[in-house]
Amino acid sequence: MLAEPHDSATRPPEIFCRVIDRLMERSEATNEGPDRPHALALLNDVLSREGFEAFYGEDRHCYLRHVGSGQIAVLAANPHRPLTPTEVKRRAQLAAYLDRCSEDELIEEVLLPLFRQLGFHRITAAGHRDKALEYGKDVWMRYTLPTQHVLYFGIQAKRGKLDASGTTGRGSANVAEIHNQALMMLAHEVFDPEFSRRVLVDHAFIVAGGVITKQARNWLGNALDAARRSQILFMDRDDILDQYIVNNVPLPDAATPTATATWSDEPPF
Repeated sequence: MLAEPHDSATRPPEIFCRVIDRLMERSEATNEGPDRPHALALLNDVLSREGFEAFYGEDRHCYLRHVGSGQIAVLAANPHRPLTPTEVKRRAQLAAYLDRCSEDELIEEVLLPLFRQLGFHRITAAGHRDKALEYGKDVWMRYTLPTQHVLYFGIQAKRGKLDASGTTGRGSANVAEIHNQALMMLAHEVFDPEFSRRVLVDHAFIVAGGVITKQARNWLGNALDAARRSQILFMDRDDILDQYIVNNVPLPDAATPTATATWSDEPPF
């Protein structure tokens, strides 16, 4: 089964993942609890030789994780499918986190883990804190096609809503500012140390932790010529939430509720 076609060395073939999930059904535990610690230990003893480890997700299914990269093998992720009650709860937790996180936290705690899980490589933050060497992009990364051709992407991230109003309101950004940053991102070269060469960004991701309004999308599309327009990709709050859940990316630590301390039956002295 491991010899079947698969996307990369960090993702086993889909049929192998399905067999593991079926064999590790929690309801079929024998002489152990539903978490099946003994079965997991025996399975991981074998999988470790291939560079993988098995674990149970919050949806009670068994997944495989690549030990070196931390990438999780998921099956046919469809962001438009109905979500389970557990996934709806996780989505709400992440949405609440997006409401209160800073722009740096959006990039480092949310976007970087998501794009790593989606198969992007060499994900590099471009000095967002001190604005040094940014040139319109907060992150650059690359993606290897099945033909082994490499595409480069830049990300310009805003934590709030992206609109086309004449004045910038609290918690929102004006698309005219994004227009200038997108042009800078597409025109400035990045240095890829693994290939020892400077390359231009092929596509620019405009990512918002809030809503990207239709007016903002239309304005940016009209302001760019046909060649530039095809290089712009939008990703708003709903896209982030859906991709996070269906790809089973672990939530940031600050997004999960912590258990509150409770008094025990014993007196505290």
